[in-house]
Amino acid sequence: MKQFISKILLLAMTVLLATSAYAANDRANAEDCVALVKKAVAYIKANGKEKAFAEFNNSKGQFVDRNLYIFVYDLNGVSLAIGNGNASKMVGKNLIDMRDAEGTYIIKGLIQTAKAKNQGWFDYKWPNPVTKGIEEKSSYVEKVDDYLVGAGIYKQ
Repeated sequence: MKQFISKILLLAMTVLLATSAYAANDRANAEDCVALVKKAVAYIKANGKEKAFAEFNNSKGQFVDRNLYIFVYDLNGVSLAIGNGNASKMVGKNLIDMRDAEGTYIIKGLIQTAKAKNQGWFDYKWPNPVTKGIEEKSSYVEKVDDYLVGAGIYKQ
């Protein structure tokens, strides 16, 4: 009986570890985030912003990778593209005053980061659609002409 329980526990631990490893690999990390933004910036330069923004708005396109998607805002806070299909209704709207759960101005922060350094990270709290909780999120942005291109990751 002890041997049977030991085998069950070993099997359970193996499944747990395999599931955790899969989940960790299924979430994008900071390097993936930067790479996607750089790919998007290169796409803009090669194809023009009109074609690029249309592609970024495609929630099933090449600029959506696991839990990553590209977003674009002009420097006044107007959303020009959002690859998250759930947020597509926000395109064309001025979101400069959007705040997180703690009152941090998200779009203002992204714009300030892009203007100050031409690229960088900005942290805020945002609902995670997987866990349904408010979590720390970090978005990487690059300034291109008079707009910013970015993507974000949950820190956990």
